[in-house]
Amino acid sequence: MAILKEIIEKLNPLRIIGNTEKNVINAIQLDADNQRDDVLMWVSPKFSDRLKNISKGIILCGEFPDEYISEGCTYLLFENPRLAFQKALTEFFMPAKKTGIAKTAIIGDHVKIGQHVYIGEYAVIEDNCVIGDHTVIDHHTTLKSETIVGEHVIIGANNTIGSVGFGYEKDETGEYVFIPHIGNVVIGNHVEIGNNTCIDRAVLGSTILMDNVKVDNLVHIAHGVKIGKNSLIIANAMVAGSVEIGENTWVAPSSSILNQKKIGNDVTIGLSAVVVKNVEDGQTVIGSPAEEISVALAKKKIMNEKLFK
Repeated sequence: MAILKEIIEKLNPLRIIGNTEKNVINAIQLDADNQRDDVLMWVSPKFSDRLKNISKGIILCGEFPDEYISEGCTYLLFENPRLAFQKALTEFFMPAKKTGIAKTAIIGDHVKIGQHVYIGEYAVIEDNCVIGDHTVIDHHTTLKSETIVGEHVIIGANNTIGSVGFGYEKDETGEYVFIPHIGNVVIGNHVEIGNNTCIDRAVLGSTILMDNVKVDNLVHIAHGVKIGKNSLIIANAMVAGSVEIGENTWVAPSSSILNQKKIGNDVTIGLSAVVVKNVEDGQTVIGSPAEEISVALAKKKIMNEKLFK
């Protein structure tokens, strides 16, 4: 339970409408059927018309018409209600982080583990790994040898980080032989990695995730990849070997990036895009093969015109 006045003090809303003398027992989705006045909800400014159907609760929102106001509601107005809701959840409703090493975890030789770290059940931390302060490594995740993890990192369950990638060459007889991977994986501070994701060690040097990178579930990041600060790699994405991704870049679900391509800063790679060439700063690319959005849409228009002549 939280005290509404404490939430207000922490979030500093632009404006308040309604009664602030309340406790808050929970945070829920915006719900027209809700009949409790002690739950916290949020709505984005573009959906503010939904407020006309809400009669109870504490709502984080943007500006909205006065006719939507209900006497049973308290409204906290923000420029970015979603961010305010995130801060409220983090500060007042998120369960306390666990610390310690589970009895079933396996810790190798010469491993350095920082303070206030949690390592979950059946996790494996191989030799010579480094784990920074306040980091969480959840159940059944494996860090292969030499992996370096920064501070305040969250790594979910069932991940493999630092195993070898897929690298082969034909020998004199025409048979494929494996190229040894003697590099490692380096993960910066405040990185978050979901569940069932694989991040391969580099052949030489390091596979690198810079500070504040966020990686979703079911992602494959291949050997030698470098991902810049504050970039997001979303579910089912595949980033092939030696790709370089800049800062503040969004790689959408089920997209693929070909080997050794360079993706700039502030780039958006669209849903299921297949990137086969470099992408410049600030571009949005879509399709297969991926092209800058204005080019792709122009080609689609021409194709439609030909089809329906």
